[in-house]
Amino acid sequence: MIKRITLLVVLLLLATACKEEKKQNITKLQGAVFGTTYHITYVNKVNHQKSIDSLFNLVNKSLSTYKPTSDISKINQGDTTVVVDAMFVEVFEKAKRIYKETDGYFDPTIGRLIDAYGFGSGKEKKDLTSEEIAALMENVGFDKVVLKNRKVYRDSENIEFNVNAFAKGYGVDVVGRFLESVNIHDYIVEIGGEIRARGTKDGNLWKVAIEKPNIDGTRSVQKIIELDNESMATSGNYRKYKVNAEGKKIVHTVNAKTGLAEESNLLSVSVRLKGDCADVDAYATAFLAMGLEKTKEFLKKHPALKVVLLYHNEAGELAEFVN
Repeated sequence: MIKRITLLVVLLLLATACKEEKKQNITKLQGAVFGTTYHITYVNKVNHQKSIDSLFNLVNKSLSTYKPTSDISKINQGDTTVVVDAMFVEVFEKAKRIYKETDGYFDPTIGRLIDAYGFGSGKEKKDLTSEEIAALMENVGFDKVVLKNRKVYRDSENIEFNVNAFAKGYGVDVVGRFLESVNIHDYIVEIGGEIRARGTKDGNLWKVAIEKPNIDGTRSVQKIIELDNESMATSGNYRKYKVNAEGKKIVHTVNAKTGLAEESNLLSVSVRLKGDCADVDAYATAFLAMGLEKTKEFLKKHPALKVVLLYHNEAGELAEFVN
């Protein structure tokens, strides 16, 4: 369920000494899932690894485009008998809402475009022509997909439904909700850079760091953020890209309005909200496609969203916008 390689968000809490963790009943779990890594830390001594692994399996079974037997893969393959589960329904409804809010900049039906550019699970087409892009765009549009009685109906069999743009964020929410269901209210869950934090540790808010968008392969911290019962997602275009035959950079964020995957001056987007991680994950994707100025305009109408935007200014220098 790789939707993209996100910026590495450094979890500062991982440096806590083991002796101190034992005294405070801190549990840490980590591993690999959805094609990336995860880190979970919570204030409780009970190890819930088995339950969390089961939840990861359920998310994959419902929503992974990398598993041919998942519900979403069967639907994309034309199986009209699939009755989707509650996870799929929730993700579909979230996607529908954010698709409308962002005027289509967030669109889960760009699956075949993502494949064609070489960033998905399907077949890549080298050096897409404008005609090929136009043909693929004929089957883009979330308004062409309907969910009724837990079945998905597509206007065309060529429409590929793909929720990888916020699947990791949704996985974070699933784990966070589980922890809350077993009365764990002080935790931080991170999957591939997407984060959900609730409560505190030692009476202090959980702290994370946003990475500086270095293009030379090095890694350093741009900004420290305290999460006050918030979720945060970070995404960028400066690390995962391809170069076509003309030497032009093709980034992994596809603009659902144009079908293009062009580089802009917006390098990194971090979005946080007192809500679900899936939401901020989707917004981060949309903002990269919107670009700097349209994102700023969007934020004026959605003040609950807090962002850190890292971009190149007119002088070519790294600049920061924080609302």
